[in-house]
Amino acid sequence: MQSSSMRNVIFGCQGHVLSAEEAAFFREVQPWGFILFARNVDTPEQVRALTASLREITGRETTPILIDQEGGRVARLKPPHWRAYPEGRSYGKLFETDGDAGLEFAWLGARLIAQELIDVGVNVNCLPIMDLPIEGAHDVIGNRAYGRGEDVVVPIGRAVANGLLAGGVLPIIKHIPGHGRAGVDSHLELPRVATSYEELAATDFKPFAALKDIVMAMTAHVIYEAIDDQAPATTSAKVIKDVLRGDIGYQGLIMTDDLSMKALGGTYASRVQDSLRAGCDMILHCNGDMAQMTEIAGELSFLSGPSLKRAKAAEKALRTPEDIDLTASLARFDELCKKSA
Repeated sequence: MQSSSMRNVIFGCQGHVLSAEEAAFFREVQPWGFILFARNVDTPEQVRALTASLREITGRETTPILIDQEGGRVARLKPPHWRAYPEGRSYGKLFETDGDAGLEFAWLGARLIAQELIDVGVNVNCLPIMDLPIEGAHDVIGNRAYGRGEDVVVPIGRAVANGLLAGGVLPIIKHIPGHGRAGVDSHLELPRVATSYEELAATDFKPFAALKDIVMAMTAHVIYEAIDDQAPATTSAKVIKDVLRGDIGYQGLIMTDDLSMKALGGTYASRVQDSLRAGCDMILHCNGDMAQMTEIAGELSFLSGPSLKRAKAAEKALRTPEDIDLTASLARFDELCKKSA
């Protein structure tokens, strides 16, 4: 079986520059990718230097460097150096009143975000959000979602994915197979969803099936009692293999959501083991804690087999950014922002 020199993990780091300890650790482990947070961001020049140092360690220009740059309350790059973008719901609201304008708004917002990301060496954005929030659910998703129905979420999600790709940035569909019914925040505790399988298949799963061609997906740390009442999607073979790979038909790279979230229990070693055994291709660990990363590293393997094929397909999907008239695009985006207000 073909294998690689890349391990099946995406790690975060602690600050604006890599410490000597981090650089040595990453050089030894050789993660497939990295993820940045607000703690890693100061100025454009600093972020460019940080992403360059991460790629120097891997020796791969296509090394995935991820970020959560959604707009609204989830943004790692912020003013004054970067533009503030609206939350996802704004795109959906305009789409509901003017379909063409809504799709243009969503595409353009994603394209402009991609422009800012590529400028600092970030080539993956954890968007689009394909979750369908329901009335009474926890607002951890809330207005981050484009709408409450697939009729809005699917076209807007597709426009966002296309806008990112046009700007040279890979999209990730999240949180597969759906986080919209969660009654608690999975950053803090484990949500349980008691909805029937039939209803989940008719609603929550559909946006992910519609965008199953997107090369990467991020799991939900949510228990779906009708499928597996013991384990959340991330660590459930029933969910990953039967639902994601089977019923939804998703064949791209599946990464965990952050393993340091409090929804998951047990040691970090067991979290890795359970996620990989369930069928996840890639581990995501975000907080940069060296003790946790060291424990995780002991359970990793070099990418091989189908997971390596999916990782290579993701990197191959990276495009050279298409030309854009930045002045005209920003003016049009501002016009659409006013229209959506």
